[in-house]
Amino acid sequence: MASKADDISSLPFEDAQKRLEEIVAKLEGGQVGLDESIKLYETGEKLKSRCEALLKDAEARIEKIRLSADGKPVGVEKLDE
Repeated sequence: MASKADDISSLPFEDAQKRLEEIVAKLEGGQVGLDESIKLYETGEKLKSRCEALLKDAEARIEKIRLSADGKPVGVEKLDE
């Protein structure tokens, strides 16, 4: 069986974000004990890191289309170059 860390490291962005939102709701609701709150917080930190890494990767892949003087596409370049 995969560990929770392995499970988190393979989550797609949407799933990681949903799990993070669920954790935040539980913590904000105040319905969990101290030990469970700590575990949820630690898991939340891992999910936050996963989401940030996926967003950074997606941002690095975004390209913008370069246009020639007459407005025709001539290639692509990294965004913000």
